[in-house]
Amino acid sequence: MIARLARIFTLAAAGLATPAWAAPAIVDPATLDVSNAGDTAFLLICAALVMLFALPGVLLMQAGRGTARAAQGVFLQGTAIAALVSLLWVIVGYTLAFGDPSGGVIGGGNAWMLIVLGDVRFGTAVPESAFVFFQIAAAMFAAVLVAGAWAGRGRFGWALAFGGLWSLIVYAPVAHWIWGGGWLYGFGVLDFSGGIALHFCAGLSALVAALVIGRRTGWPGNATATHNPLMVLAGGALLFVGNFALAGGWTLAATDDASSAIINAHVAACVSALVWTLIEKLRTGAVTAMGLVSGLVAGLAAIAPASGLVSPGAAIIIGLIAAPACYFALRFVTETLAIDDSNHAFALHGVGGLVGALLVAIFMSASFGGVGYTGEGGIGGQLLAQLIGLAAVAMWSILGTLIISYGIATAIPMRISPAEEAGDEPAPIAYVPAPVAETVSDPAPPAAEQQVSG
Repeated sequence: MIARLARIFTLAAAGLATPAWAAPAIVDPATLDVSNAGDTAFLLICAALVMLFALPGVLLMQAGRGTARAAQGVFLQGTAIAALVSLLWVIVGYTLAFGDPSGGVIGGGNAWMLIVLGDVRFGTAVPESAFVFFQIAAAMFAAVLVAGAWAGRGRFGWALAFGGLWSLIVYAPVAHWIWGGGWLYGFGVLDFSGGIALHFCAGLSALVAALVIGRRTGWPGNATATHNPLMVLAGGALLFVGNFALAGGWTLAATDDASSAIINAHVAACVSALVWTLIEKLRTGAVTAMGLVSGLVAGLAAIAPASGLVSPGAAIIIGLIAAPACYFALRFVTETLAIDDSNHAFALHGVGGLVGALLVAIFMSASFGGVGYTGEGGIGGQLLAQLIGLAAVAMWSILGTLIISYGIATAIPMRISPAEEAGDEPAPIAYVPAPVAETVSDPAPPAAEQQVSG
């Protein structure tokens, strides 16, 4: 008993001798950053829906637009790029885009390997880990969009390296400039859900990549015609739903702002799809599945910069303008410039994002039902800011894509061999099925033996 009391007094003395800095601080619970469970669940679901619908949707459209022989390669490359980008963004991509601002050009290294994340992302009511998950989904989506430029002719190793480096060198800095507190944010550039940072950036990079890697063998011609319009339609439908998660998720809260952004994305895409089919009917006398999906995608890209900043009526007008702009851009790139952008990423996503980025400066005005301008700003000042943002992103996308493309090509060839592209390359021995042994039956008896004597 005495020994036990002595031990208790010893421990108590040791506790009293503990330095003051080791004692836990008493914090008022009201001052703690507390996340909102509903907003957190909403953001996590949005990120999952982007991966579940938008990514497979883009891959289905890319595979359906190409040849049947190239379809499996499109899915293989796209899935591998998405996986690599996801890993790289955990390691370094997120901190480059959304780490602590450092000069407004690139994010700080505080979130390298996600070792330092806040309980709540500042300015929101969601955990920073949920915010990270959503940004990873957006980065994967952007990289897969670019990969469609070389469908059917890009070598796997080169494509994988390009997708990973592009997400770090091109996309991550642009995301920081606009969304992470960078210098374009300081200029007042507005991009609600990725019209500039995602669609315009990826579309322009796809155009440059298509120029660098060259046209498909036999393009244009029957050999490169769309082999499966139904696959394209299915992919467009998945992207249509997945884009709701992108538009609504960027509000980072399950509020009226999220539902308004989703409604705007919905109506803009619907109007653009219908207007595109009308243009096709007037010009060619026919309506096609490819045209319907192309109009849908153009509307989704155009409303992205403005989805949470304008009224549904303005969203309808944006979709109305986006369809002819993207339609004639596609004709110009394909027929006049003869650039083989296999999935028309520049004409649909790039031009669509550009159109929306300019129109948001007009339709965000309170007189059009938008959120209004901050301070004493107006249409002129906002339009100038949008032009500065577009020019900066364009120059960075072009330069970064050229450096990445040719840099990787010094170690890995860009294109598959002509025989592989044409489908004439013999399959490896390991994939040749073993010959099936045939059952040898007894030879048929002579005709004389088959006759039955009377």
